[in-house]
Amino acid sequence: MEGLLTVNNVWMMICTGLVFFMHLGFAFLEIGLTRQKNTINILFKNLFIITAGLLLYCLIGFNLMYPGEFNGFIGFAGFGLQSPLVDGSLDLAYNEGYTYWTDFLFQGMFAATAATIVSGAVAERIKINSFMIFVILYVGLVYPIAGSWKWGGGFLDEMGFYDFAGSTLVHSVGGWAALVAIWLLGARIGKFKDGKIGAFPGHSMPFATAGVIILWLGWFGFNGGSVLSADPELTSLTLVTTSLAAAAGGVSSFIVSTIRYKNYDITMFLNGILGGLVGITAGADQMSPTDAILIGTVAGVIIVFGVALIDRIRLDDPVGAVAVHLICGIWGTLAVGIFGNLAGFDQFINQLIGVACYAAICIIGSFLIFYPLKTTLGIRVSAKEETEGLDIHEHDMQAYPDFGIKQN
Repeated sequence: MEGLLTVNNVWMMICTGLVFFMHLGFAFLEIGLTRQKNTINILFKNLFIITAGLLLYCLIGFNLMYPGEFNGFIGFAGFGLQSPLVDGSLDLAYNEGYTYWTDFLFQGMFAATAATIVSGAVAERIKINSFMIFVILYVGLVYPIAGSWKWGGGFLDEMGFYDFAGSTLVHSVGGWAALVAIWLLGARIGKFKDGKIGAFPGHSMPFATAGVIILWLGWFGFNGGSVLSADPELTSLTLVTTSLAAAAGGVSSFIVSTIRYKNYDITMFLNGILGGLVGITAGADQMSPTDAILIGTVAGVIIVFGVALIDRIRLDDPVGAVAVHLICGIWGTLAVGIFGNLAGFDQFINQLIGVACYAAICIIGSFLIFYPLKTTLGIRVSAKEETEGLDIHEHDMQAYPDFGIKQN
């Protein structure tokens, strides 16, 4: 028994490391798709998210998300971490797949991801102090309370809502907040001018591409670890469906975008891969390879039209976070009721109810954080600061000071 626990626990720790590595992928993607004058600001935000996120999850988040016996809506098992003990030693019967400490660290890596999604959407014009306050409140309170509704055994779990690894619980939770944030924040200067949509090319496609490849690798831990053991059949299937959906999302996205825009747009290719990954995450353990390809293919198409829709309604999302994480997250969640082992009308309704519940808590929660900040401290930098770059004004340094490259 202890030998099996050790194997399972080692797999879960490896997956924890892979999910942690995803934060580098998010950072590379965000700096690659934005202008070089804001690089340090973006890196600073991403470092703050993972460091503050882990501390918050330790102090309150873990016990908000997994409170034990509670009313199904909100519960709290107390401040800090306290491992279950038997005769003074760690209770190895805590879970057949992993120990208490591994459980905390694996889930803690997920917690910070929701705020990382928002970081990309608000890039290049948000005040860093206001963003840090948002991270503290959203990661510390909103995310774990919302997570308890499903993963903590809450009312959505009892109803039958299914989200294997977080198409909704992680990606849409971040996507809804991103949508509220960019609505309240407004577009970057020059993005929408004289009825036209301005283009702000990212300063490093190599960074953006590296970021997506790192994220794809990290998703093996994100989805593979969500099996919550080293079960050979389920982990292998999950990694296969994850990869096939990513590949299908990338291919369908670049094909559709090429037909629509008459060019081979690598940013659409990259976001198509991410859309496929987000789309499969809710049901990666329930799908056949063919199901995974279909889900990823639809997600790739969603990316092309989702990005265009966000631009059309005059919202500015520099990295396509809303299309990738929110819209594809909703698609992947609903797909559980359409494809795979759980497909059926009743399951589809359960999935729809779950999507609606998470929309409600995330929209309300993020609005109650961002709007008071907007009316008090302010959430947007000045026009001068935005034009000259946040690296100089918020951090008093440049990302590439020795290259003699004119700031763009």
